[in-house]
Amino acid sequence: MQLRKFITTLIALAGIAAFAPQASAQVSPNFERLNPPQPVEGGGKVEVTEFFWYGCPHCYAMEPFINSWLKGKPADVVFKRVPTYNESWAPMVTLYYTLEAMGVVEQYHQKVFDAIHKDHVNLNNKGKRDEWLKANGIDPVKYAEVEKSFTVATKVQRAKQLTQAYKVDGVPRFFVNGKYFTSPDHAGGAERVFLVVDQLVGTARKEKS
Repeated sequence: MQLRKFITTLIALAGIAAFAPQASAQVSPNFERLNPPQPVEGGGKVEVTEFFWYGCPHCYAMEPFINSWLKGKPADVVFKRVPTYNESWAPMVTLYYTLEAMGVVEQYHQKVFDAIHKDHVNLNNKGKRDEWLKANGIDPVKYAEVEKSFTVATKVQRAKQLTQAYKVDGVPRFFVNGKYFTSPDHAGGAERVFLVVDQLVGTARKEKS
């Protein structure tokens, strides 16, 4: 009888041991699952989305790591930026999408960050912003026209919807295929974020196949 109990205990422990790695694989201190998951527009590619705010020093610190990762970004991965929306951040959301509508956002994205965090220019102030635009080769009059466009208004509204749908309560935050997210806090530092992103991209690939 004692032997039978012993064998039964061993079998139970073996079952727990076999289950434990699978269970732990579902939870990681390096990332979280988004609930509910959000639809993506990657066109069949794995989508990596960064939510950021131009005024955030942590977002500014992430830029070198983002740029380094983008240089070797896999062909089956698409990267998107979304300026995080709240009422006080709305001018910076509008700035991003106005520059995008003008076709110069890639050229000026880093310059906007530098203006705020390096040169301490208050781009929320229209006068200061127009001075900065002119100094950087952008016609403030043309900018004002594009800023009021339907395209920019639609993009700003979409950023508001995405911020709410993705439950973004801190930046920078990186989402993979609308299912998983990580950040410098999750990953253990800005330099480790894309190690986690790459792992999540691998998971997303397996899920697709």
